[in-house]
Amino acid sequence: MSTQLEVLQSTLAAALGERVTVTVALGEVTLVVKAADYYSVMQALRDNAALGFDQLIDLCGVDYSTYGEGAWDGLRFAVVSHLLSVKHNWRVRVRVFAPDDEMPVLASVTSLWRVSNWFEREAFDMFGIIFEGHNDLRRILTDYGFMGHPFRKDFPMSGYVEMRYDEAQKRVIYQPVTIDPRENVPRVIREENYGMK
Repeated sequence: MSTQLEVLQSTLAAALGERVTVTVALGEVTLVVKAADYYSVMQALRDNAALGFDQLIDLCGVDYSTYGEGAWDGLRFAVVSHLLSVKHNWRVRVRVFAPDDEMPVLASVTSLWRVSNWFEREAFDMFGIIFEGHNDLRRILTDYGFMGHPFRKDFPMSGYVEMRYDEAQKRVIYQPVTIDPRENVPRVIREENYGMK
Protein backbone atom coordinates (compact mmCIF):
# COMPACT_ATOMS: atom_id res chain seq x y z
CA MET A 1 0.00 0.00 0.00
CA SER A 2 1.42 3.40 -0.95
CA THR A 3 1.47 6.40 1.34
CA GLN A 4 -0.31 9.68 0.64
CA LEU A 5 3.08 11.28 -0.12
CA GLU A 6 3.90 8.63 -2.73
CA VAL A 7 0.48 9.06 -4.34
CA LEU A 8 1.06 12.82 -4.51
CA GLN A 9 4.49 12.34 -6.09
CA SER A 10 3.22 9.98 -8.76
CA THR A 11 0.21 12.21 -9.51
CA LEU A 12 2.47 15.26 -9.88
CA ALA A 13 4.86 13.37 -12.16
CA ALA A 14 2.01 12.14 -14.35
CA ALA A 15 0.34 15.55 -14.61
CA LEU A 16 3.40 17.78 -15.02
CA GLY A 17 6.02 15.52 -16.57
CA GLU A 18 9.35 17.10 -17.51
CA ARG A 19 8.28 20.66 -16.65
CA VAL A 20 9.14 20.17 -12.96
CA THR A 21 11.74 18.59 -10.73
CA VAL A 22 10.12 16.89 -7.74
CA THR A 23 11.99 16.52 -4.45
CA VAL A 24 10.82 15.24 -1.08
CA ALA A 25 12.48 16.25 2.17
CA LEU A 26 11.16 16.07 5.72
CA GLY A 27 7.79 14.86 4.49
CA GLU A 28 7.27 17.86 2.19
CA VAL A 29 7.10 17.90 -1.61
CA THR A 30 8.87 20.68 -3.47
CA LEU A 31 8.53 21.37 -7.18
CA VAL A 32 11.25 23.36 -8.94
CA VAL A 33 9.93 24.98 -12.12
CA LYS A 34 11.66 26.91 -14.89
CA ALA A 35 10.47 30.51 -15.28
CA ALA A 36 9.17 29.81 -18.80
CA ASP A 37 6.89 27.03 -17.47
CA TYR A 38 5.88 28.72 -14.22
CA TYR A 39 2.42 30.00 -15.18
CA SER A 40 1.38 26.86 -17.07
CA VAL A 41 2.51 24.61 -14.20
CA MET A 42 0.64 26.72 -11.64
CA GLN A 43 -2.48 26.60 -13.83
CA ALA A 44 -2.17 22.81 -14.15
CA LEU A 45 -1.76 22.47 -10.38
CA ARG A 46 -5.01 24.37 -9.89
CA ASP A 47 -7.11 23.04 -12.81
CA ASN A 48 -6.06 19.39 -13.07
CA ALA A 49 -8.79 17.41 -11.28
CA ALA A 50 -6.28 14.81 -10.10
CA LEU A 51 -4.32 17.54 -8.29
CA GLY A 52 -6.88 20.21 -7.36
CA PHE A 53 -4.61 22.74 -5.63
CA ASP A 54 -7.37 25.28 -5.17
CA GLN A 55 -5.74 27.44 -2.49
CA LEU A 56 -2.58 29.53 -2.58
CA ILE A 57 -1.50 29.72 1.05
CA ASP A 58 1.64 31.82 0.66
CA LEU A 59 3.95 33.34 -1.92
CA CYS A 60 7.23 35.01 -1.02
CA GLY A 61 10.49 36.17 -2.53
CA VAL A 62 13.91 34.76 -1.62
CA ASP A 63 17.41 36.17 -2.17
CA TYR A 64 19.92 33.32 -2.43
CA SER A 65 23.00 35.55 -2.84
CA THR A 66 24.49 34.56 0.54
CA TYR A 67 22.88 31.12 0.81
CA GLY A 68 25.22 28.44 2.12
CA GLU A 69 27.63 31.08 3.42
CA GLY A 70 28.28 32.30 -0.12
CA ALA A 71 28.75 28.82 -1.65
CA TRP A 72 25.57 29.20 -3.78
CA ASP A 73 26.35 29.69 -7.48
CA GLY A 74 22.84 29.45 -8.91
CA LEU A 75 20.36 32.17 -9.79
CA ARG A 76 19.91 34.82 -7.11
CA PHE A 77 16.14 35.49 -6.83
CA ALA A 78 13.35 32.96 -6.43
CA VAL A 79 9.65 32.97 -5.67
CA VAL A 80 8.36 30.22 -3.40
CA SER A 81 4.65 29.40 -3.26
CA HIS A 82 2.74 27.03 -0.99
CA LEU A 83 -0.40 25.42 -2.35
CA LEU A 84 -3.15 23.40 -0.67
CA SER A 85 -5.60 20.93 -2.15
CA VAL A 86 -8.53 20.77 0.24
CA LYS A 87 -10.14 17.92 -1.69
CA HIS A 88 -7.08 15.65 -1.45
CA ASN A 89 -5.55 17.13 1.73
CA TRP A 90 -2.25 17.70 -0.08
CA ARG A 91 0.29 20.49 0.25
CA VAL A 92 3.05 21.35 -2.18
CA ARG A 93 5.80 23.95 -2.38
CA VAL A 94 6.65 25.47 -5.78
CA ARG A 95 10.00 27.23 -6.32
CA VAL A 96 10.81 29.22 -9.45
CA PHE A 97 14.02 31.17 -10.08
CA ALA A 98 14.01 34.46 -12.00
CA PRO A 99 16.34 33.99 -15.00
CA ASP A 100 17.96 37.46 -14.73
CA ASP A 101 19.62 38.53 -11.46
CA GLU A 102 19.82 42.19 -12.52
CA MET A 103 16.11 42.43 -13.44
CA PRO A 104 14.18 39.56 -11.83
CA VAL A 105 10.94 39.07 -13.78
CA LEU A 106 8.39 36.26 -13.40
CA ALA A 107 4.79 35.71 -14.51
CA SER A 108 2.04 36.83 -12.16
CA VAL A 109 -0.45 34.25 -10.89
CA THR A 110 -3.08 36.79 -9.82
CA SER A 111 -5.40 35.55 -12.57
CA LEU A 112 -5.25 32.06 -11.00
CA TRP A 113 -5.43 33.00 -7.31
CA ARG A 114 -6.59 36.51 -6.44
CA VAL A 115 -4.94 36.23 -3.03
CA SER A 116 -1.53 36.41 -4.72
CA ASN A 117 -2.09 40.12 -5.41
CA TRP A 118 -0.68 41.38 -2.10
CA PHE A 119 1.88 38.57 -1.85
CA GLU A 120 3.35 39.57 -5.22
CA ARG A 121 3.29 43.24 -4.26
CA GLU A 122 5.24 42.38 -1.11
CA ALA A 123 7.83 40.37 -3.08
CA PHE A 124 8.16 43.32 -5.47
CA ASP A 125 8.52 45.82 -2.63
CA MET A 126 10.96 43.83 -0.51
CA PHE A 127 13.03 42.05 -3.20
CA GLY A 128 12.41 43.96 -6.44
CA ILE A 129 10.92 40.95 -8.23
CA ILE A 130 8.68 42.12 -11.07
CA PHE A 131 5.54 40.12 -11.87
CA GLU A 132 4.47 40.38 -15.51
CA GLY A 133 0.71 40.61 -15.85
CA HIS A 134 0.12 42.01 -12.36
CA ASN A 135 -2.29 44.91 -12.83
CA ASP A 136 -1.36 46.88 -9.68
CA LEU A 137 2.32 46.22 -8.96
CA ARG A 138 3.33 48.97 -6.53
CA ARG A 139 4.90 49.15 -3.11
CA ILE A 140 2.81 47.82 -0.24
CA LEU A 141 4.98 48.05 2.91
CA THR A 142 7.46 50.85 2.21
CA ASP A 143 6.85 54.46 1.25
CA TYR A 144 6.29 55.29 -2.44
CA GLY A 145 9.53 57.29 -2.55
CA PHE A 146 11.55 54.51 -0.89
CA MET A 147 14.81 53.70 -2.66
CA GLY A 148 15.86 50.07 -2.99
CA HIS A 149 14.44 46.80 -1.74
CA PRO A 150 15.11 46.13 1.96
CA PHE A 151 15.09 42.30 1.98
CA ARG A 152 17.89 42.05 -0.57
CA LYS A 153 21.05 40.79 1.09
CA ASP A 154 23.07 43.74 -0.25
CA PHE A 155 20.72 46.37 1.24
CA PRO A 156 22.44 48.21 4.13
CA MET A 157 21.07 47.60 7.63
CA SER A 158 20.54 51.33 8.21
CA GLY A 159 19.09 51.98 4.74
CA TYR A 160 19.97 54.91 2.49
CA VAL A 161 17.71 57.68 3.78
CA GLU A 162 15.94 58.57 6.98
CA MET A 163 12.89 60.69 7.52
CA ARG A 164 12.16 63.19 10.25
CA TYR A 165 9.73 65.97 10.97
CA ASP A 166 11.23 69.39 10.24
CA GLU A 167 9.73 72.00 12.57
CA ALA A 168 10.77 74.90 10.33
CA GLN A 169 9.19 73.42 7.17
CA LYS A 170 6.25 71.90 9.09
CA ARG A 171 6.49 68.64 7.16
CA VAL A 172 8.30 65.30 7.04
CA ILE A 173 11.57 65.42 5.10
CA TYR A 174 14.01 62.82 3.83
CA GLN A 175 17.75 63.13 4.34
CA PRO A 176 20.79 60.87 3.97
CA VAL A 177 21.29 58.45 6.84
CA THR A 178 23.20 59.99 9.76
CA ILE A 179 23.52 56.75 11.71
CA ASP A 180 27.01 55.29 11.82
CA PRO A 181 27.00 51.62 10.78
CA ARG A 182 27.73 49.29 13.67
CA GLU A 183 27.87 45.62 14.38
CA ASN A 184 24.95 44.42 16.48
CA VAL A 185 26.37 42.31 19.28
CA PRO A 186 24.04 40.80 21.85
CA ARG A 187 24.43 41.95 25.43
CA VAL A 188 26.15 39.34 27.55
CA ILE A 189 25.01 39.19 31.15
CA ARG A 190 27.71 38.00 33.50
CA GLU A 191 25.96 38.36 36.84
CA GLU A 192 26.09 35.17 38.88
CA ASN A 193 22.54 35.32 40.17
CA TYR A 194 20.86 36.86 37.13
CA GLY A 195 17.29 35.60 36.83
CA MET A 196 17.38 33.76 40.14
CA LYS A 197 14.92 34.59 42.90
